Amino acid sequence: MFLGTPEAAVPSLEALVAAGHEVRLVVSRPDRRRGRGSQLSPSPVKRAATALGLAVTDRLEDVLGAGAELGVVVAYGRIIPAAILAELPMVNVHFSLLPRWRGAAPVERALLAGDPVTGVSIMRLDEGLDTGPVLARVEVPVRPEHTAASLTAELAATGAALLVEVLARGVEGLGPGEPQVGEATLAPKLTPEELVLDWEQPAEHLARVVRLGRAQTRVGDRRLHVLAATPLPAPPGDPPLGPAPRPGTVLGPGRGPLAEALVVQAGEGTALALDQVQPEGRGPMGGAAWWRGARLPAGTRLGEERSGGR
Repeated sequence: MFLGTPEAAVPSLEALVAAGHEVRLVVSRPDRRRGRGSQLSPSPVKRAATALGLAVTDRLEDVLGAGAELGVVVAYGRIIPAAILAELPMVNVHFSLLPRWRGAAPVERALLAGDPVTGVSIMRLDEGLDTGPVLARVEVPVRPEHTAASLTAELAATGAALLVEVLARGVEGLGPGEPQVGEATLAPKLTPEELVLDWEQPAEHLARVVRLGRAQTRVGDRRLHVLAATPLPAPPGDPPLGPAPRPGTVLGPGRGPLAEALVVQAGEGTALALDQVQPEGRGPMGGAAWWRGARLPAGTRLGEERSGGR
């Protein structure tokens, strides 16, 4: 039995089939409208299951009549009721080192917090939110170039390999697992407000927000999405004479390797180089190219509802 929904769950499903496990039924979330139009689209897991010739349902209660020995859950997106767990034991592939980052957005929370390492935990499901005993875990370093998308993809591949390794013991050989040890932290879904760049924050924090995807700021009454950015530390030595630019103030194009970027003052004397941006209604472009095309006046501040231009 396999329960999952997004693209990150597909490697585990494919790995189970490739390893010779019989997947009696795949449970995924109902088809939904994605993008423009009214046409319904299946989840990535449903598409993969159909391609593999597996039976698929969106009714969670169907797991009770499928005759499976074990359920495998990977980013299903719904809490499994205790009544179902009492009938069918399940294991979960979770993209964090539990008990750190229990919940729906462990990858994003690890990036936002600046964690140097994260990983994958395979645990037995119980009635709590990612509180079950751990059967296996593997650490994955968080590299500076990781985005939420690339880190999720790496964890998904790592989790799929670890899942196959764990299930090679057989259902009877899984054992009870080890209780989670350490400080528990929660990983709720990101809110839209958390993706708005707060220029009072230091550049290192702002760069982590950009790595989450969908980061944005405002230029007057228009949104500007920031797709890639590089944090610039505060310069060494004494601060320059005169008042420092206010956070959010555009300082101009960068220099050298950052010549195609646009440098913006951030908090604590740091600056953020906007390597790639996407203005409303247009495609991605370099930060400096956008700035030259927008012809905004010197001293324009990002993040304000209204500025000297559009």
